[in-house]
Amino acid sequence: MQQAHGVQVPENVAEMCRPGASAVVVYDVQVGILAHVRDREGLVRRIGDVLTAARAAGVPVLYVRHVSLPPTHMGVAALRTAMAWQRLERAADVRSAFPPDADHTQLVAELTPAAGEPVFDKLGMSAFVGTPLEAVLRDRGTSAVLLVGAVLEIGIEPTARHAADLGFLPVVVDDACGVVEPAAAQRSLDSLDYSLLSHRCSAAEAVAALRG
Repeated sequence: MQQAHGVQVPENVAEMCRPGASAVVVYDVQVGILAHVRDREGLVRRIGDVLTAARAAGVPVLYVRHVSLPPTHMGVAALRTAMAWQRLERAADVRSAFPPDADHTQLVAELTPAAGEPVFDKLGMSAFVGTPLEAVLRDRGTSAVLLVGAVLEIGIEPTARHAADLGFLPVVVDDACGVVEPAAAQRSLDSLDYSLLSHRCSAAEAVAALRG
C-alpha cells in the first residue's frame, strides 16, 4: 500500500478489496434476468462464493434490482427505452417488463440477501441513479466497490463507469458477472480496461482479498 499526501493508495486489486475499505454490490440477480445468462449455475456459485467471503469478513453486501413503472406513469425516455427493449413500434403497446411484485422480478432463491442486507430498487442502468447506494457507501467510508451480478454488458458496465466518476474504485469481478452476448460483454470489458478507471479480478481473487 502506497502513502501519498496523507492518503493510502492501493497498488493492486487485493489491496483495494480489503475488509474495511470495500463493499460488494450485487446487481440484478433476478429470476427473469438470470434466466437469460450463460452458465447460470456456475455464475450463481461464483457470486455465492464472493458473498460468503464478504459476509465472513464483515464487508457490507448491498443489492440492487431492476423494476419498471406501469406504462401509464412512464415518460418519454422510459417509453422509448421500453419500445426498444420490447421491439415495439407503438408506445401504446408498451408493457411493464419488471413490475415490483412479479415473480420474475424477485431475486433468485440461491442468492437471497442475509438479514439486514438492503435491496435498492432502480429504474435505470446505473446502480447509483435513483438509489441511496452512494450515500450508504460514503457513510461506510468505502473506497472500492466489487461488482457482481448480471448483466455485464448491459448494467454492470455503466455502473462501473458511474462508480469511477463518483470517486470510487470499481472492481468488476468478471467471472461473477453474468453475460448474455459474449461479444458485447467482451466489448464492455475492453472499453472498461481502455479507460483505466475500472479494475478487474476473478471470483477466486476477490475471495482471497476479502479473506485478508
